[in-house]
Amino acid sequence: MTPVQIALRALLVGFVVVLTVITGFAYGSFLERKLLARFQGRIGPNRAGYLPIPQRGRKERKLLGGVLQPAADAVKLFFKEDLTPTKADKWIYTLAPMMAAIPAIMILGVIPWAGKITIFGSLFSPYFAIAPGINVGILFILSLASIGVYGVVLAGWSSNSKYAVLGGIRTTAQMVSYELALGLSVLIPVMMANSLDLGEIVEAQRGGWFFVQFIAAFVFFIATLAEMQRSPFDLLEAEQELSAGYMVEYGGMRFGMFFMSEYMAMISYSAIMATLFFGGYRGPFVDTYPALGFLYILGKTLIGVVLMIWIRATLPRFRYDQLMNFGWKSLLPISALNFILTATFILLKEEGIVGPFIDSVLKFFVG
Repeated sequence: MTPVQIALRALLVGFVVVLTVITGFAYGSFLERKLLARFQGRIGPNRAGYLPIPQRGRKERKLLGGVLQPAADAVKLFFKEDLTPTKADKWIYTLAPMMAAIPAIMILGVIPWAGKITIFGSLFSPYFAIAPGINVGILFILSLASIGVYGVVLAGWSSNSKYAVLGGIRTTAQMVSYELALGLSVLIPVMMANSLDLGEIVEAQRGGWFFVQFIAAFVFFIATLAEMQRSPFDLLEAEQELSAGYMVEYGGMRFGMFFMSEYMAMISYSAIMATLFFGGYRGPFVDTYPALGFLYILGKTLIGVVLMIWIRATLPRFRYDQLMNFGWKSLLPISALNFILTATFILLKEEGIVGPFIDSVLKFFVG
């Protein structure tokens, strides 16, 4: 293929993926409201968009109740008054929501959604992605994830509000604290696959990694909750202290972009976790029917999103000192120790020491 054809195909695939994720963001908020209602024994959105089904002698049944609630919320945000504080830095105040939302979308550029597949006569190789075959895919993800903090920090600073500034400062401390554990957990699959290419990492998981690296998967999941400021790490928006934190001065669609960035980050990080630790698009019969890869990774991503929602419904918010202690004194040491043990095991295996050692241990216990 010529460079122009490659660029056009990347634009087309990117449009489809981004449209899917933006739709997923809208219905991610709907899913969260419905699940939280179920978990907490109350009523969720059930009116906007329902289909009335008459029943003889009984009240009509409401099918798909609440399915248009995301559209109603979007219309409301579009028409809400969007004020700018008088003494705010207007350029940065406007730019900050974009800096929070755009990285959450761009992360999806290197995620492999299926293996080698032909669609409408076009071959996607080595795997189906917006930008397949990027040999520094992990570095791309980590760099974009670190940019997201600037949107939150600049939003707090440019608002010229003490509550917003304190929320931005908390963001810096929290995200730096948990990025270390997150980075070490990401390096585990990189070492095991001996590659930074996400497609090669997925192919290296044919034998399954989760039962070998469940500690890295656990640390990654907890660190992503802190990176996204999801419960129980949502101290940046603590209403009783900061009146909604860094976004307290935002309204209308600029607030909507912060809201959108959180749910798109949930989808993006769940897809990354599925790719690094749960086999990505791999599953039964995927080699014979490559299109199943789309269903497998979407299903794994959905499970990750549901877990994040479940935790919000279950656990109370940490205090700030508990949050920092947990990040530095618990999560980081666990991640560092797991990293050292994994690196040692890989080195011993390459030197041919692991096999004889396991045989000797089995002989000692079995006799």
